Amino acid sequence: MTKPPDDAPVTAKGEETRKRILAAALELFRDKGYVETTMRAVAERAGVSLGNAYYYYASKENLLQGYYADSHEQHATACRPILTRERGLRERLAGVLHAKIDTSEPFHRFAGLLFAVAADPKSPLNPFGPESAPARLQSIEIMREVLAGSKTKVPKDLGERLPELLWLHEMGIILFWIHDDSPGRARTKALVERSTDLVVRLISLASNPLLRPLRKATLRMLEETLGDMAGRPAAPAAPAAGDAR
Repeated sequence: MTKPPDDAPVTAKGEETRKRILAAALELFRDKGYVETTMRAVAERAGVSLGNAYYYYASKENLLQGYYADSHEQHATACRPILTRERGLRERLAGVLHAKIDTSEPFHRFAGLLFAVAADPKSPLNPFGPESAPARLQSIEIMREVLAGSKTKVPKDLGERLPELLWLHEMGIILFWIHDDSPGRARTKALVERSTDLVVRLISLASNPLLRPLRKATLRMLEETLGDMAGRPAAPAAPAAGDAR
C-alpha cells in the first residue's frame, strides 16, 4: 500500500475519494469515538477498499491531520472577504476569530472528543506537536496577514512574534468554545469581542517608547518558554538580574 508523493498530481476523482474517506472517518469518530474507530470501518463507511483508504491516509492520525487541513481551508476561505474589506486591526482580528468559530461549529461535538486525544502532549494530534506543524504554520500565516494589512503600526521586534501570540489567543478561544454550551455559543462570541478589544489595546500600548523595556522583557520570556511555533527550541534562559536591567 504505497502512499502517493506529496507533489503527485491530484485528480478530481482522487480528491473526491479523499474527501469521502475523511467524511466517513469524521462520522465514525463522532459515532464511536476515536479509539474505537478502525481504518477498516472507515473504508467500509466510505465504500472503498482498505488498501485504498491507506493509500490516501496512512493512519487514523493522518485522517485527523486531514481534518486539520480541511478546517484550515474553510477558515481561510471565510477570512478572505474580511481581510480584503477591513483595514482596522480590531475588525480584522475579530472577524478572523469569528470566522474560525463559525466554520468549526458543525464539528463542535467532534472537537470535544478530539480534545481528549489531542490534549496528550505525546499525541501526534497535539496542535503544538511537530506532526501538526503544517496546519499550525498556516494558521499563524493568517494572523500575519491580519497584522500586515491593518493600519496599526507594530514595533518590529513585537511584529516578529505577534502572529504566533495571536494564534495562541485563537487557541484559547477554541478551547473555551469546545466547553461552551450556551445557545448559539453566545459566550464564545462575547469572549471574542471583549478579548479582541483588550488585545488591540495592548498592541497599541506596546508602541509606547516608555514601555520598551517591558516589551523586551516580555519577548525574552517568550523566547525562553515557548521557543518558536515553527518548532525551533526555546532560547537559553538569561539571568533574572539581566532582564531587570
